[in-house]
Amino acid sequence: MGATPSCLSPLSHLGILECDGPDAARFLQGQTSANVEHANGEFAPLTTFCTPKGRMIANAELLKVGAERYWLLLDISLVAPLATQLGKYAPFYKVTLNPRDDLALIGVLGTMPSLPNEAQLPAPSDIDWHMSQQDDTVLVRHPGAGSRLLMILPQARAVSIWNQMQPNAIAVGNASWQRADIDAGVAWLTATHSDSLLPQMINWEALGGISFRKGCYTGQEIVARAHFRGQVKKRLQIAALEGGTAVEIGSEIRNAEGKRVGEVFQATPAGDAAVCDLLVVLNTSESEESRLVVGDRKLTLRELPYPLERLDPESVVAA
Repeated sequence: MGATPSCLSPLSHLGILECDGPDAARFLQGQTSANVEHANGEFAPLTTFCTPKGRMIANAELLKVGAERYWLLLDISLVAPLATQLGKYAPFYKVTLNPRDDLALIGVLGTMPSLPNEAQLPAPSDIDWHMSQQDDTVLVRHPGAGSRLLMILPQARAVSIWNQMQPNAIAVGNASWQRADIDAGVAWLTATHSDSLLPQMINWEALGGISFRKGCYTGQEIVARAHFRGQVKKRLQIAALEGGTAVEIGSEIRNAEGKRVGEVFQATPAGDAAVCDLLVVLNTSESEESRLVVGDRKLTLRELPYPLERLDPESVVAA
């Protein structure tokens, strides 16, 4: 039996916000949950941007791509809103914020397809959330049951690279990449949930997306208080919904007593169309034994691939 072929996915649901300038690191350090010093061109930490009340405006991955240049990888629906929010503080720093609409994002699920020697790209470390860069092209390793690489490159070059990889891979839609995010328990905020959830409600500290050792940033006091006082009453869970048709984001989840106990965060029909794979935000009082429904469809919780405990990014960057 032959090896499982690699898959290529255009990641049109993601985008890049660039922060560039002599004060870029200092500017971001005061706004984001990551320690910007950890973004060193090899490790690309997860991060989040919050309101003063600790609610997430957007979550992102922070990539250092130049001496004074950073890219924020996030859901495309939040690139402009985050630029507007950060733009309120940018005039006090030597920094510019630019949505990089000229860049393309490609997901590679499985082994990186071979390329001609002149187009070879250096692979990042095998450790999740690490990156490599060659000229104007960046590769980032994302978690999953199999290998997952996210490629960021100029649109003009993306067409050429895609065409060179495609003979050795299968082209799939971005739902395949989103399904892998669900399986990995990684949630990306969209405009639907912006300004409504604490970072811990999507398990962001369990993925290393919050540095509790850095200095202040917007919303830090609330985020830290929720952690140290154990005040997080909702958590992200992976689930399977009966029936293969998609369900609306934000749909209510109810328990056997008919009480609303959570909502759908992300939904992607499974490959066999028998179920719909979900990320849900659920009250911590519910468990795998709970009888849960969305409408009249049965919801079954699945086990997360990581423990629900704090993961300090300091331990990851040192790995």
